[in-house]
Amino acid sequence: MRLTLESPFASRFLAWIHERFPLVNAVLFLVLYASALFYGRALAGGGAADATGRLAVNLPDVAGFFAVWAFFLMLRVFDEHKDYALDLENHPKRVLQSGLVTLSHLKVVGAVAIAIQLGASMWLDHGVGRVTIAWAIVMAYSALMAKEFFIGEWLGKRLVPYALSHMMVMPLALLWMAQMGARSAALPSDAAYLALLAFFSGLAFEIARKTKAPEDERAGVDTYTKALGLRGAPVAIVIVLLVGTGVLAVVLRGLYQGSVPVYAWIAIGVSAVLPVIAVARFLGSPSPKGAKGIEGMVSLSMLTGYVVLIACIVSQRGVAWTGSE
Repeated sequence: MRLTLESPFASRFLAWIHERFPLVNAVLFLVLYASALFYGRALAGGGAADATGRLAVNLPDVAGFFAVWAFFLMLRVFDEHKDYALDLENHPKRVLQSGLVTLSHLKVVGAVAIAIQLGASMWLDHGVGRVTIAWAIVMAYSALMAKEFFIGEWLGKRLVPYALSHMMVMPLALLWMAQMGARSAALPSDAAYLALLAFFSGLAFEIARKTKAPEDERAGVDTYTKALGLRGAPVAIVIVLLVGTGVLAVVLRGLYQGSVPVYAWIAIGVSAVLPVIAVARFLGSPSPKGAKGIEGMVSLSMLTGYVVLIACIVSQRGVAWTGSE
């Protein structure tokens, strides 16, 4: 059914969600959250459900997931405001640009998303504590991103510095999620490796999704193949991805004191090789299908890394549901 301004707002809003923030993204958010939550809980040495040392999971942790989903929704809302004029020129048929949903509507959505994050953080803290402070830090950085750090004109002409400055929100977000796992305990210095993993895996995906075949390049739309070259962008993906894989190996060795399960190494190895193969194919014959293949393999590699981290923590410590607290 074709939507019009007379269509129910719920239908128009769901169309925007489907277009700009698909609900299937919640699967990725859940994997990110679970890996950070379990990692933070394991590092902090607390949260044992019983004498066997299993990690406790409870109702506030569920609220934490909704806060994470709301966080990424908020970032989308910020981006919709920031890029509105450019998208109006390049994507006039989008739900927002066509007027079916307005920036005023999205301001309300953003405010609700922020309230959910703050409420969940304070619930986990039983007031204001380490989780809320970690959230406040990532929230402050997100607000600076929304304002393009007050140097938007300069950043807008430089895709690489733009990406690096915006990608820093991911390490801060993962540390917030890890603090949800640690609760009132301080995160040890090893949590920095999780932040590094978030940065490099996120950067690899960011470059991959904006790597285009020559026939897909459009005037006025920045891509890494424009900024780094048709060969430079794919090579950069491989370098960043391999560095991220190395960081993941350090994370796992820290958890296991060096004796990482064989299945983890196999999964990590395969997930690192597949994007390299996709890049090699693209370099041999650049095509839209090849560019999509790189994006897909990098996404799979990133997801696999976090799933392996979850699997290793669960197999080592175990997890138990403990109810409300």
